[in-house]
Amino acid sequence: MLKEGLRQDEKTEIYQRLPYDILDGMIDWVRVIDKNGTIIYANKTMRKELGEDIVGNKCYLALKKPCHCETCITQSTIKTGEILEKEEIIDDRIFAVKTSPVRDNKGNIYAAVEVFRDVTKERKLEYELIEKNEKMRSELAFARKLQEKILPKKGMYGNLLIDYVYNPSEMLSGDMFDIFNIDDNNIGVYISDVVGHGVSASMITMFVKQSMRDIKDHILSPRETLIKLHKGFLELGLDDDKYFTIFYGVINTKENTFTFVNGGHNCSPILIRDNRVKLLEAKGYPITYLFDKVDYDEHKIKLIEDDKLIFYTDGIIEAINEKGEQFGIDRLLNMMKYKGDQFMGYIEDEIDDFRQSVKQDDFAVLMMRVLK
Repeated sequence: MLKEGLRQDEKTEIYQRLPYDILDGMIDWVRVIDKNGTIIYANKTMRKELGEDIVGNKCYLALKKPCHCETCITQSTIKTGEILEKEEIIDDRIFAVKTSPVRDNKGNIYAAVEVFRDVTKERKLEYELIEKNEKMRSELAFARKLQEKILPKKGMYGNLLIDYVYNPSEMLSGDMFDIFNIDDNNIGVYISDVVGHGVSASMITMFVKQSMRDIKDHILSPRETLIKLHKGFLELGLDDDKYFTIFYGVINTKENTFTFVNGGHNCSPILIRDNRVKLLEAKGYPITYLFDKVDYDEHKIKLIEDDKLIFYTDGIIEAINEKGEQFGIDRLLNMMKYKGDQFMGYIEDEIDDFRQSVKQDDFAVLMMRVLK
């Protein structure tokens, strides 16, 4: 607000100076370039940093360039009237430059105003974040490759033929399964689903795998194995929201029996025999900090030649298609009637066709077939 008592000519001078005072008070560089590429105005901030003599010089000389830019957004603005932007590196600083047209009283463009905003800190931060993200992606890719490498080999385990499909939704998965020889007559197999995804979930799968491999050298009983696994998990001292489910069983190849327990895994394995399917239902607690002590009921079934056991995670039955429909257990059970040679390939194709482009949860399917 102007002081009272000023003469009219003083007020007029102040009003005339006001745009220049505003421009000189800006921390951004501001300059005006005419059609010939000559600087006809530069604000105080720009003159202070580049020199008082830049007004009247060619625009590129003020920026210590030997010639005009190959693509000059200022001249384009003068020709088209468009507001354009680019980035300019001056010495070791990065500027975001925006050009706008300057018009006379008749609306004709006779110059362009350039505003230089120093974005060096922002760009350096962006570059650092990009570099860190690239490093993280590289490390995650390595971790995923390692996670895939530790999956059991497909093929024969005693009289069992093993095949599987492993489909993580992210770089790292919370789904894990394993099969291992316990002794000459017994083979252990489990499938596990850790809550969540990413690094924390994948690290828990590593814990499960290592623990199960250690426990099997001392304990044969599936019931006692999960009790021991639960105790070891509690000793990690993780947050309450970290937990996992697991279905574990031991196949005795001499007696052809399968003894199993369920650690809260809501996907009951499927037994396929003579084109009939049966869910191996069992109840039990997940491996979680909610319970100080747990116990499990063992179940045993007899296996015969050509039986198939299908283990899977809930990423299958909870998959959603583009219509919002859930895959569900009924679709999965119907798929078990497939009689072709490419059983696992058929399952994977059917699930992928159902989910299509909808990105969803991890899923894993493990098949064991009794050959004799």
